[in-house]
Formats: sequence, C-alpha cells, structure tokens
Amino acid sequence: MEDINQLKEPVTEKGDLSSPPLGEAGRESEVRAELIEELSKAGIDPALEEKLRLLEKRRITPETQIEKRRFLFRMFGKPCFPRGELVAITGKKKCGKTYLCSLLMTLCARREAMSMQRMEEEPLKALWIDTEQSEESTQEILTERITPMVMEGCENTTFPKEQYDVFNLRPDNWNERLPLIEMAARQSKPDLIILDGIRDVVNDINDIVMAQEVLERLMHIANDLGCCICCVLHQNKAAEDKTLRGALGTELGNKCFEEYECKKDAEHRIFQCQQVATRKYDIMEKFMFTIQDNGLPRLLSSMELSAFSEGNAEKNRTPTPQRTYNPEYVQKGEVNYAKAFNALLPEGTEMRACQLEQEFMELVGINNDKRYGFIGETSLKGRKLILLKPTTFMNLSGNAVRY
Repeated sequence: MEDINQLKEPVTEKGDLSSPPLGEAGRESEVRAELIEELSKAGIDPALEEKLRLLEKRRITPETQIEKRRFLFRMFGKPCFPRGELVAITGKKKCGKTYLCSLLMTLCARREAMSMQRMEEEPLKALWIDTEQSEESTQEILTERITPMVMEGCENTTFPKEQYDVFNLRPDNWNERLPLIEMAARQSKPDLIILDGIRDVVNDINDIVMAQEVLERLMHIANDLGCCICCVLHQNKAAEDKTLRGALGTELGNKCFEEYECKKDAEHRIFQCQQVATRKYDIMEKFMFTIQDNGLPRLLSSMELSAFSEGNAEKNRTPTPQRTYNPEYVQKGEVNYAKAFNALLPEGTEMRACQLEQEFMELVGINNDKRYGFIGETSLKGRKLILLKPTTFMNLSGNAVRY
C-alpha cells in the first residue's frame, strides 16, 4: 500500500499540462506560437492560451496515436468488461447481481469459470466496495462463495488474498463514501472495481447534477488507473420497467460501455445474466445457472436449458379457445343448415346477404370461435399443407391469417 501522504501528489492524467517529451517540443512551440498569433489577431486575452493548449491536446484525427482498448474477460468468445470504462450491472432486487460480481472476482484469480474466461495470462487485482450489505454478509460472500469458487480443483494452494481488497462502507454516510472509494482505488491500483451499489454514494438518486459529478469522478478513476468499474444499480420497481433507477440510472446508462441484466426464476431457482447494451461486441447468448446446496452457482447443462425453455414455452403458450357452438344447430361438428335457415328466414321473409351471414354466424355460434377460422392440415407431395377457412367477413379475413 502507498503512503497516505502520496495521495496528495497530483496524478498524471490524459490532460496533464506538464512539459512534453523532447521529440514533441518543436511541434508544441509551433502550436503555441500559432495560438498566440491567432489570439492577438482576434483580440482575445492570451491568458486563454493554456485552455487552448488543452483543447488542442484533446483533438482527434485519423493519425492520432491512441492505445487500443483492452478487455478483462471473454464471454461466449466475445471480449467484455473493458479497461478504462464503466459497466452497469442491473436487475430487480435479489436477482443474482452479486453472484455475477462474485464470478467476475473469481476470474481475477482463475483463468476460467462457468461460461467466462480471463483474457490476460497474469492474475488481476480486484477491489470490491460493498455499500449495501452488512459486514457479516460481505465476509460470508468472500469466504463461502468467492474463496471456494477460486479454490475449486486447486490442491496444495492457498487463497490469493493479496489479489483482493474488500471494504464494507455501509456504516459510513453517503457523502463520505466516494472519497473513500477514490482513496482505496488509488492505493490498491486494481484491474477491476466492483461498486455494489452506486446508489449509496448519492443523497438523491434523482439529482442530475450529483449523478453527473459522481459518474465523472468514477470515469476519471477508470481512465487514470486503466481499470474497469462495475456499477451495480437496481432497475425501477415496476415489473415491466427495466430501466435503471433515477437520474443516476439514466446517466449511468448513457456513460457505461456495457450493461448486463440479471434475472431470477423464483419458481425453479434459476438465474440468468445477459448483455443488454454495448458499444462494441454484441453478446447475444445468456448464461443461466442455479445455486447448489453448498451455496455455489452451477452452470445449467444443455439438457437442463432445453427442459427449462420448453417448460417456459408451454407456460406462456396461449390456450386454444374452446368452441361454443349452439348445440341446437351444431351436433358432432355438423351444422344443420336447413334448421338454421328456417329459423332465420320463415316463409315469405327477405334479408340482405350480408345481414343473413352475420345472423347465421351468431345463431350457430361461429362468432364465439375466437380463432377467426377453421384450420385443416394435410400433406401434398411430401409438403405440409394448411387450409384456412375464415369465419370473419371478407374485410376482416386478415385477422384469421394473422392468427
């Protein structure tokens, strides 16, 4: 750990205005001279020179030398969780967000876990900031979940405690937490930061100014240290509303590089995680896992996934409406047309064709068939043939076809 006094030293940032390398000194002098000349011609105070120099440093051209983005992990063969960026982990309450965070921290020590891999050969340093749970719960997750996941299959080795810095900031006030997080990050110099959760570093989740300040400070940390910061934030409480909560969530959604959503099927105790937004690599697959008796997650097998998907499809399938034909005119699937027309058209009665059609359908009960038509299936020359007889008027026959 660095000496605390060293934290007072200025951190070199991308926009540092210190002297340029010798090789660039000539070009810097030319730019400076050009700027002063332009300022003088425009009647602008040369005191703005420093700001213009900073602006010039921020210029991007096709020739600008920029370090290529590096990713910490790979999911289903796709790079994810980039250095220097924020990542959002979201979902409803108690839906597996902490399990996903535990998996990421496990990958810092293991090269592979569940459906993810660490991209770099060397182990990573993880900093976990827990603001939601009790100190006891934080310790339990560290010792009873992360440690066994890291040590699974490893014999004659000990848990690499030096790779993990874990802090519980729940006892602290909201306005004390962010400075502590910044201090911990500068001292630890991690590759991965888990902030669970970001909501607890603001007083008002709907304060847009505070949200912008918090996210800017976190982005500075990610950029300066070249680490990935995973910010855990709940979705809105409404079941169908999957947006991130408050103005803080809106800003996080705008600023983050990726967003991952966690869900839970409470009936089967199955969790699933899926990337729902990204600036680079789309990951369409989702990994699903269950929790074993020992409290550790286990990836579902292909057979279990298939059974779960079929069960959900059956559960969500719209039941076929039952026909409720008038038994007085329809028996064993056959319509007694003579009886029906005699009832509708007594001797000497006249009726327009369209009206007759409507009243016949109502009398027989065809209007109660919500499927909009009769369907028959057969095969012709080895190909499946579906026959549809709409029970609607001509101008509504599209309902039968769409159904």
